[in-house]
Amino acid sequence: MTIEIKDQDGSTTIISIQDEMTIYNVLEQKNTLYPHVKEGHELHIDLSEVSEIDSAGIQLLIFLKHEATRKKNELTYIHHSQAVVEVVDIFNLSSFFNDPVVISAEWSTS
Repeated sequence: MTIEIKDQDGSTTIISIQDEMTIYNVLEQKNTLYPHVKEGHELHIDLSEVSEIDSAGIQLLIFLKHEATRKKNELTYIHHSQAVVEVVDIFNLSSFFNDPVVISAEWSTS
């Protein structure tokens, strides 16, 4: 599992997930990401390197968003990979996450 803290200052953290978000590693990812969901803190999670995501990965994204809201934290998912966009669309969760999504011209169509 690779999670990299790209940038951190007093009120904002940018984290990049560079792995699959599947049932096999989502618990470890939760344990790494959750401590960054702090009251009054801004968190951006870069999903550009997520190569695969399943329902457990989606549940983690939902959990983190709920916890951020509960703690009055701004959490934004940024730079969604094609795998993430496809699964978010399948579950019809785009409006729930309400994050800007850029569709790359390089993505393959299935």
